[in-house]
Amino acid sequence: MTKSYEVVVIGGGPGGYVAALHAAEVGKKVALIEADFLGGTCLNRGCIPSKTLLKHAEVIESIEKAQAWGIETGNLSFSIEKMKQRKDDVIQRLRKGIAYLLNQGKIDLYEGFGTVEEEKVIKIETKEKEERIQAERIIIATGSTPVVPPIEGLASVDFDTSDTIFDIQKIPKSVVIIGGGVIGVEFACIFASLKAEVTVIEAAERIIPSEDVDASKLLNKLLKKKGIRFYTSTKVTKIQQQSDQKVVTCIDAKGKELSLETEALIVSVGRKPNLTAIQNVAIEKEGPFIRVNEKMETSIPSIYAVGDVVGGFQLAHVASAEGIVAANNAAGFNDKIDYKVVPRCIYTLPEVASVGMTEEEAEKQGLAVRVERFDHAGNGKALTLGETDGFVKIVYEEKYGEIIGVTMVGSHVTEMVSEASAFVYLEGTVEEVSKMIHPHPTVTESFYEAALNSVTSMKKKGALV
Repeated sequence: MTKSYEVVVIGGGPGGYVAALHAAEVGKKVALIEADFLGGTCLNRGCIPSKTLLKHAEVIESIEKAQAWGIETGNLSFSIEKMKQRKDDVIQRLRKGIAYLLNQGKIDLYEGFGTVEEEKVIKIETKEKEERIQAERIIIATGSTPVVPPIEGLASVDFDTSDTIFDIQKIPKSVVIIGGGVIGVEFACIFASLKAEVTVIEAAERIIPSEDVDASKLLNKLLKKKGIRFYTSTKVTKIQQQSDQKVVTCIDAKGKELSLETEALIVSVGRKPNLTAIQNVAIEKEGPFIRVNEKMETSIPSIYAVGDVVGGFQLAHVASAEGIVAANNAAGFNDKIDYKVVPRCIYTLPEVASVGMTEEEAEKQGLAVRVERFDHAGNGKALTLGETDGFVKIVYEEKYGEIIGVTMVGSHVTEMVSEASAFVYLEGTVEEVSKMIHPHPTVTESFYEAALNSVTSMKKKGALV
C-alpha cells in the first residue's frame, strides 16, 4: 500500500528541512526526501565548511598581526588534515542536529532521489530499491549545482568547484580562481592565508560586482595587500595542462592576451538549478529556474518551490524564509514572501555585509537620497582590535531620512548587519538610529555615528527641525 502524506518535501537543505519542520509544527503529516546529506549545499559544501576554514584563516592572520603587538609565537605551521577534520566535525554535528529535529517532529525521512510523477505521486530511488509515496502538497527544494562554463580545454584538466574544493589533500602552491563574486573572493582569502599564490579572474569591471562600488574598491585594495592578484574585465579563453601546471589563457578589456600558470584551478562563476525532481512534469520556468508566485507556488496548484531552484538571491537564509512561506501555504494558511529586507554577507577578511539598496541602485531608480559614510578608523573598539579597515555607509531618503540601504565593510560586520536590517524592515530613520543609545566601545557604534552625522547634515540643510 502506498504511503500518503499531507506535505512531501524533496530536498533536505536549508529551504527543504526548514519547510518540513514548519509544516510538521503546524500539524501536518510530513515526509522529507534527500538524495545526499541533510543540510544541502550550505551545510555540506558551502556556507558551513567555507566559514569554518575562513575562521582558520582569521586565526592565522591574527597570530601574524599579534607579532607587531609584542606577542611572539615562533614559526607558524598548520595542518590541512587537522583543519579538514575540524571542518568535518562541525558538519557532522550539524547534520545530527537536523536529523534529531526531524525525528522530534515525527517527519519520515527517505534517503534517495525523489521524482515527481502524475497525480502528485513521488518516486523514490536508491541503489537497492524503488518505491512511491502519495502527496497532497509538494515542496521542491532540490538546490543547485555549480556552473561549468564552456571554456576551451577545461574538460581536459583537473579543476575544483565550490562542491569539491573542500576535499583537497594538500595546500597548493598556487591557485587561479575563475570568478570574483562572493564565493570566489572567500576562497581567495582562505588560500592566501594558507600561503598559496592566489590569482582571481573576473569578467566584470570589478570584484563582487553586485555590491556597493566603494565596498568593492576597498575589498580589492585590502585583498591585494594580502598578495592576491586580480584581473578584472578579463575573460578566460583557454586552459591547458603542461606538466604539473595548468596554463590559463585570458584576454583583458584592451584585447591583450595573458597566460597564467597555476597548480590548482577553482571555477566559481555561479550555480544552476537542480531540476531532476520535476523532469517528468510540465512546470513553467523563468529562464532556467522554476517560476513561482509570491506564495512560492508553481504553475501546478499544490506544488511549491523554494531556494536555489527558483533563482533570486540564492542564499541559505532566503531559502529558509521561502520554505516557511511554502509550508504555511501548503498547510492551508495564507502567506507571502517579502524580499524587501534580505541581508547579504561576504565572509572575506575583512567582511562585507549589506541590506537594502546600494547607492548606485537608488540613483538608477531616480530616488532622492543622501549618503553618509563613517570609517572604522574613527571607532574606538576597532582601534583596540587593530581592525580599522572598513566603513559603514547609510543610504537614506532625502526628505524624511528613512533608511533604504546600508553597506558595511570590516571585521564583525556580518554580525552587525541585523541591526541595520531591522531599521530597514521597520522603515526606520537615521534620526531614530541617532536617538538609540549604543554600548561603548563597540564596532556597532560606527552605524550610530553614520546616522548621527546624517541627522546633523539634514539639520544644517533645514530638512529637520
